[in-house]
Amino acid sequence: MKKGIHPAYHDVTVTCACGETFKTRTTLKKVRLEICSMCHPFFTGKQKLVDTAGRVERFRRRYKAKSTESGIPAK
Repeated sequence: MKKGIHPAYHDVTVTCACGETFKTRTTLKKVRLEICSMCHPFFTGKQKLVDTAGRVERFRRRYKAKSTESGIPAK
């Protein structure tokens, strides 16, 4: 490897919004995550459905209206 062209590599503690921490190495000085393997629904098996500004309900109403218009029965 050539000297002087590679960034510095640091040992850092990664912190998640859920409070989980772990150590890794990176070129960044500090790493903060919103979601990690300890709180992600895929890994925990718990589904979190975050409804921001009624988007899920609005989607359900729109889908239900279109499915009944096309002759396909709504579930």
